[in-house]
Parts: sequence; C-alpha cells; structure tokens
Amino acid sequence: MIDPTRIRALVFDVFGTVVDWRASIAREVAQVADARGAAIDGGAFADAWRAGYQPAMRRVASGDRPWARLDVLHRENLETLLPRFGLDGLDEDERQQLNFAWHRLDPWPDSVAGLHRLKRRWPIATLSNGNVSLLVDLARHGGLPWDTVLSAELFEKYKPDLAVYRMAARLLGIADGELVLVAAHPSDLDAARDAGLMTAYVHRPLEYGHDQSAEQVAPDRFDWQARDFADLASQLGA
Repeated sequence: MIDPTRIRALVFDVFGTVVDWRASIAREVAQVADARGAAIDGGAFADAWRAGYQPAMRRVASGDRPWARLDVLHRENLETLLPRFGLDGLDEDERQQLNFAWHRLDPWPDSVAGLHRLKRRWPIATLSNGNVSLLVDLARHGGLPWDTVLSAELFEKYKPDLAVYRMAARLLGIADGELVLVAAHPSDLDAARDAGLMTAYVHRPLEYGHDQSAEQVAPDRFDWQARDFADLASQLGA
C-alpha cells in the first residue's frame, strides 16, 4: 500500500462516485411525467440518458464535433429520448428544467461526512467531465465541501484524456505523483494511473440500481480500495 504521507491533494470523480445520478434523475423525470399524466419507468429513462454520455464525449474527443460542455451534450441526448418515452410534448421550459436535473443530484449518504474528514487533512477538489456551473450547483445542492472545482471544461478535453489528470495536478501546484484520484470507475482510475496519479477505488454497488452489480476489481489493481468515503478516510489516516 502507498504511504499516505505522499499525498498532497485528492480529486474526485463526481457522477456515481460522489452523487447518486440514477436515483436522482429517475425521481425528477418521474415527477415530470406525472405532471403530464404519463407513467414511465424513471430508472429506465435515467439509464438511457446516461448511456449516451460516453458516446457523446467520444465524438468530441475524436474531432467529429467541436468542443461542447456537458450541459449541451446532455440536452442533445435528452432530445433523442423524449419521443422514446412519450414525453415529446414537453415545452422548452420543461425540457430545460429536466436537463438541469443533472445540477440537482443527491450525494451518497457517506459523501458529505467523508469529504469533510478528508478535507481536514488535504485539499479536495472535483475532477469531473461535468461543466463548472453544473459542479458548483451540485456542491450547493448537496453541501459538498470542495476547496475548488476542477472540470474538463477548463481544459476543453474530456477524461480519460491524460492531459486532464496532469493539468489538475498543475493547477493544484503539485506533481502528478502527489495527487490521488478517487473514483468508482476502474477505467477512470486506469487512465489516472497512466497519467502518473495515485488511485483510490470506492465501491458504489448501487450506482446502476439495486438489480445491477459493480465491476469486480482485483485487490491490487489500485493503490487503495474502500467501501465508502468513511472507509477511505480511515485507511488514509484522516
């Protein structure tokens, strides 16, 4: 195990790691549908919306389309989903309000307390593909105690581009090897490790709902593995 005294800051993936996007989106879309007298599966809608996330970012990364922040990509994906779920009658205000549901995602139960523990010892920040305004709104909505907000929008590149992880270290004034990425997604952590960062995996088995299981991770794949943020704080001595 890596010596925690090497750590000078921690950055966090947000969607699924810090906040429960699926339950939050499912709840909001169900409310919108109910107001319209429609009955839909909110979880299925959330899953379908999230499924468009990586393909949309890959089109930006490949140069198939110009840079666009995540709010724009979410809105484009939303427009393709509404007819599929019988919600194409929503007006512009309703569509915009629903798109901004991504700004109102609730934290996991352990997130706020765990972040406060870690913050007492190190600077903590986001490192998310979400745009800055989205991340600020999430912090205010959920009481997330970030020292600063780092976003792919600042670099106009999306993770897992290695430049995003390395620029986070530069902005924090530290070396790549002094920064820890905390995430619930092995692919994100693999890229961070390739960029020279330390890595901490946090298990979020309910990210995709009660009927889904998280990817199994070998015990030695990352520098730390934790059940939740409280467990991670304990392992790091915070």
